[in-house]
Amino acid sequence: MTHATPPHTVLATIDLGSNSFRLQVSRVVDDQLYALDVMKETVRLGAGLTADKHLNDDTQERALACLARFGERLRGFVPAQVRVVGTNTLRVARNAPAFISEAEERLGFPIEVIAGREEARLIYLGAAHSLPDTKERRMVVDIGGGSTEFIIGSHYKALVTESLPLGCVSYTMRFFPDGKLTRGNFRDATLAARNEIQRIRHEYRPSEWQLAVGTSGTARSLRDVLEINDWSRADITLAGMEQLREVLIKQGSIDAVKVNGLKADRAPVLAGGLAIMIAVFEELEVEKMIVTEGALRDGVLYDLLGRQREKDMRDSTVALFKRRYHADTQQAERVNQLAERLYRMLAGEDVDQDMLKRLSWAAKLHEIGLTIAHTAYHKHSAYILQNADMPGFSKREQATLAAIVLGHRGDMGKMAQYISQPALWQAVVALRVAVLFYRSRINAALPAELDLSQHARGFTLSLSGDWLEANPLSASSFQQEVGQWKNVGFQLDIVQK
Repeated sequence: MTHATPPHTVLATIDLGSNSFRLQVSRVVDDQLYALDVMKETVRLGAGLTADKHLNDDTQERALACLARFGERLRGFVPAQVRVVGTNTLRVARNAPAFISEAEERLGFPIEVIAGREEARLIYLGAAHSLPDTKERRMVVDIGGGSTEFIIGSHYKALVTESLPLGCVSYTMRFFPDGKLTRGNFRDATLAARNEIQRIRHEYRPSEWQLAVGTSGTARSLRDVLEINDWSRADITLAGMEQLREVLIKQGSIDAVKVNGLKADRAPVLAGGLAIMIAVFEELEVEKMIVTEGALRDGVLYDLLGRQREKDMRDSTVALFKRRYHADTQQAERVNQLAERLYRMLAGEDVDQDMLKRLSWAAKLHEIGLTIAHTAYHKHSAYILQNADMPGFSKREQATLAAIVLGHRGDMGKMAQYISQPALWQAVVALRVAVLFYRSRINAALPAELDLSQHARGFTLSLSGDWLEANPLSASSFQQEVGQWKNVGFQLDIVQK
């Protein structure tokens, strides 16, 4: 059994967006979060992507300096209080792993790069907590710096999620590269956005929702500008945005933009964001859109709070995957309980609770690849875990699950790529040994003497001699394991007690 993390009264999240980095510190009161401190810096990470999808040095330095400042604000926080998420630019940048490694050093906390649909789920969760808990189905649209998320949901649950490569930073750079605001540039940007949105139109028809909601910087900026200039009343409308577009075209240049209510840091990316929002209205037949303050960082905070209150979305996802892929739940639970027991033997008093959770999820899902084929099913299982949309999980967590599952059977040579991740090997050996014990898929008696320990060169599995004599197939399997671990440079000793 895993132990729940004691609830904290203060939580923090950082949203590493393609336009801005945002830090929010909130106080927990009952099941609600109240902001104590908010920091925002316009880093424009997305603008630092080169043509070959590499973050340039200047942008990296700007981002790292920002994270060093955020890190100072979070001194004294423990990892369980903080969650840091990266979005579109860190999903696509080819040198993201190297940047993230240095960023984590500056910040002092791990960074999770989340998939587009996971970002959408969290955005909806944040938006829903800032709206009345009414019955209508809402369509939430979040135009970020590098991607736009679309969600249909009800109450606090996202029902349909999608993420498209439309962003106020990327579209401004792509369609307004010289800063010129022409009718032709706006037409091209809007048509390109409509072409992308058309792919999801069938799921987001007006008959599927009753209320359109905008979140984040572009939506808030458009609402403020339209309202202060009397182009709409508190909501975003197509007519209001068309008036704004005409004003921008007359001004002719991004550098010359002066509009009442427009903040200086939003002006450089307004054109791209406006073109995308017009496309949303035209393609999805939106008449008006309200704007809410809740967004990704709020959703991340509520998700973090849920984990502390034993309402972890990741547990729900694992249960869903077990059903979807028809996992043998009895076998999965047998393997899970023994794998956890073996892992605790290895870890002693210094149990890594996060790795223990990942091992448990991996044990419950290690056979899902059987729905594809029995041959090399562990590879199919690993592929699913690596690439499927898994609500609640970061890409790094999915990669860890996939690695543990990949290593649970077969030739260990394939695991050589993970040799630099020492924390992973305890989970791999625990799951691998547990699967061998339950090869018969029944509640077989385990050895009276059973111990798994670690030494400088590898691991030692200690078993009752009587049990080995009574189970010759298992004894043979464990001896074969000795050779498999040699393939990756580890020593596995089988000792009779």
